[in-house]
Amino acid sequence: MWLIIVISVLCAIIYYKAVRSLNYWSDRGVVHKKGWHVIQNLKQLVFPKVSFFDAVQSLYQEFSNERYFGSYQFFRPTLIVNDLDLIKRITVKDYEHFIDHSGIISEDLDPLMGKSLFNLKGQRWRDMRATLSPSFTSSKMKMMFTLISECAEEFTNYFEKQKQNFLDVEMKDVFSRFTNDAIANVAFGFKCNSLEDKCNEFYIRGKETTTFTGLRFLTFTLYTSFPRLAKFLKLPFFPISATTFFRRIVKNTINKREKEGLIRPDMIHLLVEARKGIVANEDSYVPDAGFAATKESKIFHSEKKPKMELTDEDITAQALIFILGGFETSSTLMCFIAYELAMNEDVQKRLQDEIEETLHECNGKLTYEAVHKMKYMDMVVSETLRKWPPGFALDRLCVKDYLIEPVNSWEKPLLIEKDSLLQIPVVGIHRDPKYYSDPDSFDPERFNDENKHNITHFSYFPFGSGPRNCIASRFALMEKKTLIFHLLSKFDIVKTKKTPYPLKLAANSFNLVPVGGFWLGLKRRDSV
Repeated sequence: MWLIIVISVLCAIIYYKAVRSLNYWSDRGVVHKKGWHVIQNLKQLVFPKVSFFDAVQSLYQEFSNERYFGSYQFFRPTLIVNDLDLIKRITVKDYEHFIDHSGIISEDLDPLMGKSLFNLKGQRWRDMRATLSPSFTSSKMKMMFTLISECAEEFTNYFEKQKQNFLDVEMKDVFSRFTNDAIANVAFGFKCNSLEDKCNEFYIRGKETTTFTGLRFLTFTLYTSFPRLAKFLKLPFFPISATTFFRRIVKNTINKREKEGLIRPDMIHLLVEARKGIVANEDSYVPDAGFAATKESKIFHSEKKPKMELTDEDITAQALIFILGGFETSSTLMCFIAYELAMNEDVQKRLQDEIEETLHECNGKLTYEAVHKMKYMDMVVSETLRKWPPGFALDRLCVKDYLIEPVNSWEKPLLIEKDSLLQIPVVGIHRDPKYYSDPDSFDPERFNDENKHNITHFSYFPFGSGPRNCIASRFALMEKKTLIFHLLSKFDIVKTKKTPYPLKLAANSFNLVPVGGFWLGLKRRDSV
């Protein structure tokens, strides 16, 4: 009886909110997706037919001639912005109106996720960003490169030791093990080899943290659409077993370093130094990290560096978001690079020629400077990021009212009210034929020296845009290029009977994974 009453009340609340918000965009004269948005969202959640990646692209294509259009995230009206000039204003010129992410997970819902750089807001975010920025300067990247290259060599050596000329490999699994080891080493000073020791605890807990399928998919949906219900149910965003493990790792690392006087220039060290009021300076040597790399905003250099009151919990939160961003998105991007190389043998051959030339120039040992000079490598990675951007949609929260003036005859002045949610469909813009001819083809030549300067400004932003862009883009690019370098120096990446073609993304996961998995072959190369 009580269950029937609860369900009835819940249905009444959903109906009331749905009806109340149904006319939100029509009242404002904004072109929008018509229909019962709540029912549509529920259908996509319970009976998904397409991936979120494909859904964003499809919606963009439907309204590609509009500067912006209205949509909904369950009950919440969301303005989706297509116009490049408007995107520039929102993310750069007038960024102070849209400085925050939606912040779906507050500290009272999940302390670690709420304190992470991604979810912090306002001045607290500015202070944390300015504190973390020194972790990703060129001098820090150069020191980290040695660790990354060692991990990449271990990864490649593992497959060489198999003594087989051909290996059928699920790339998502093996690449996630590489990124796990790289993050453990660079961010935590924790050494592990997840290909040799497949069940090491760091990998198991990292996998738990970054998997969004099944029950965790529903939990994430509750956080994004029904935060009050998620709070009432006391659902943790991260598995308790994972957060307990990483809290322990960070605390033990800090205690050991302070007790023994150990210094290691990684993220934990920099945060501990910031807690003491010591902030590292920016270096002057800045090599070209690649076309896709973002630049750190001047606001973090012109402002007085803060002395933050950082707790061990704050430090753990930043380390954990590094795992969340690096473990999943990094391995996913590597999978797409490998897939496109297997599908485009001519591209792979040309890249291997560049690798052989670079090895010759480096006397057989890859250096930090050499990997940044590899133009074709950068073209391949840049094109993969265009076609398969892991951050396929950006979100911004309006923190103070903002007026969008009309440009077209059918538009009215649109006031974006405080706390309104905006979304930028990155994958839609990256695959729009207005900006990229034959956008579904894989063509690294789009990013050669002659063509890359003709790419429409603000039509390419795989790592975000403006002050709130990805802080670790240079690290991410260095990591991918280094691994692909070592792997292709020893193996060809080829199609197998299990390789999905055409590639279809799974609909029941927030992560970008194809139906059937990322199966590819590693074919041992003849001596080069």
